[in-house]
Amino acid sequence: MKRFQYLIILILTCLFVQSVRGEDSIKVLIVEDPNAPLLSEDAEKLGSLQGDIFINGHVYSGLIDIRKDKDGLHFINELPLDNYVEGVIAAEIGEDWDMEALKAQAVVSRTYALYIRDQNKGKDYHITSSFLHQVYKGDNTSEKIHLAVKGTEGEILTYQEQPIRAFYHSACKGATELPEEVWMESYPYLRSVPCRGENSPYEYWVRRFDIEEIEKALGIKGLNDIHITSLTSTGRVKTVTLSTEDSELEVHAADLRKLIGYEELPSTHFTVSIVGREVIFQGSGNGHAVGLSQWGALEMAQGGSMYKEILKHYYPETVLQKQ
Repeated sequence: MKRFQYLIILILTCLFVQSVRGEDSIKVLIVEDPNAPLLSEDAEKLGSLQGDIFINGHVYSGLIDIRKDKDGLHFINELPLDNYVEGVIAAEIGEDWDMEALKAQAVVSRTYALYIRDQNKGKDYHITSSFLHQVYKGDNTSEKIHLAVKGTEGEILTYQEQPIRAFYHSACKGATELPEEVWMESYPYLRSVPCRGENSPYEYWVRRFDIEEIEKALGIKGLNDIHITSLTSTGRVKTVTLSTEDSELEVHAADLRKLIGYEELPSTHFTVSIVGREVIFQGSGNGHAVGLSQWGALEMAQGGSMYKEILKHYYPETVLQKQ
């Protein structure tokens, strides 16, 4: 079935328009499934719509470019940067959190968006709407989130006067992870610092899989053992080795999460064992553990920290400045 065939699309206020490109806008490729094919370079442009459009129950406003390729229809939402940031906060954490945590998230999401936009200048889109970048599900309807973004208007985190790659995650335990342990890339402004937020819903979790599920995810057969072979400097799993009837396969823990599923295996802070025909992971945290911990930011805000203090804790080598 071609991509987006299952979508019910309702256009509320639409007219064909010429796009007004501005430096304060960002182009977001709407992606429901992070593993789905992305827009191909030879995609045909069907037209542009200005107004509101429903995609999978979410309202997207601004300019909507519609493209078509062999995988089906693709939608690119171009909108003002801070409108996008509001939508990200609404999707990532919602409005119920402390205002200082919302402000910290606003600065981080704005910074991350600018960094990725700069990397993708001249392309059909800058960023995707899935959690592989930042989760974005269209318009924000919360006045509290609007005030958090407005209260940090234009503020970004910089290193040597350039926007940083402001990684963040849901929750971690112990200390945050170094990016080189996850992606083999280092950034001087991303250090390992205390996680905070250890009373998050992800302080402890258990995931159980049938052996066949793991075999299917990794493309192997005859799995009879899985064990941790190396740890990162913060004590998370770096690699695991899977033993089959015929061979051994070493897998990077970050790749293991991707293959099994990021939601199915929340983090690389785990132990693993095989009991009978079950593979059992026991762990803590949610996400890659690099940069700001959202639950840690909430804990700091609830303890009286202002958003600038929160940002300084997680990104100690950076400067907060107006873009």
